[in-house]
Amino acid sequence: MSGGALLAESLAEKAPQSLKTTGPGRRKLTPYLLLLPGLLWLAVFFVAPTISLAQNSLQQGNLIDGFQFTFHIANYTAALSSYWPQFLRSFVYAGLATIFCIMIGYPLAYTIAFRAGRWKNAMLVLVIAPFFTSFLIRTLAWQTILADNSIVVSIMRSLHITNLLAVVGLTQSTRVLNTPLAVVAGLTYNFLPFMTLPLYAALDRMDPRLIEAGQDLYCSPWTAFRKITWPLSLPGVVAGTLLTFIPAAGDYINSRLLGVPNQAMIGEVIDLKYFSELDYPTASALSFTLLIAILILVSLYVRRAGTEELV
Repeated sequence: MSGGALLAESLAEKAPQSLKTTGPGRRKLTPYLLLLPGLLWLAVFFVAPTISLAQNSLQQGNLIDGFQFTFHIANYTAALSSYWPQFLRSFVYAGLATIFCIMIGYPLAYTIAFRAGRWKNAMLVLVIAPFFTSFLIRTLAWQTILADNSIVVSIMRSLHITNLLAVVGLTQSTRVLNTPLAVVAGLTYNFLPFMTLPLYAALDRMDPRLIEAGQDLYCSPWTAFRKITWPLSLPGVVAGTLLTFIPAAGDYINSRLLGVPNQAMIGEVIDLKYFSELDYPTASALSFTLLIAILILVSLYVRRAGTEELV
């Protein structure tokens, strides 16, 4: 028998054994094994803290005598009855900030994706440049920007913008700092990159030839945007909205530094209960209520918007 025939016979004998070691059963387990590290991470740093938070929210007691789990559901009713204005204010401020982020971020992302040319990378760096500075320092800087004698506020006064905003309750006469407008402006600035980057990713992967085809069919620029660009960018809009609204609703830095106590958001109340009053059950009940409320709102929004293209 020739050497080639012997080699072929030896390979044929070894083939079934190798197939057994990588059979269908092991191939089916491979995706789950790849997911295992991520699942363990979520279990340790998300599921376990959430369960602990829910357990703490049903406790009774104080720091001196200790806290005991008594399934005290009254923590939730007391928290909601006392702090529902802060919940409502948080969702309103976060919603306004999200709307402003879309209004600013969409033109910016569109310009970077289709008009920036060789400046595309430089503009993307400018979008993420605020992340190189502390969140706290960025918020403190807005105290100078919105001060009574600042250039920005002086221009707003000369154009009577502050008076118009005072009618809807966003400013106090000619004052901008320590008003709802200041808090919303801080939220918008701090979370604008979270809106701009998903929008850019959605627009950048869009085929420009689709717009050219629409123009060849005598489609106006506005109709092309409404029929082609906007629908194809909806995944970025949905992702950016979630990345902006969720952290903005739980933020407390902007309301504390740019607002006043009667403009406190629910995050500031939770921080006060945890670290100042040491009322852990109430703080946990507020935190868990905020978690459930955001989860319900996000679920309804995603179901309405659709998730088929969020991949």
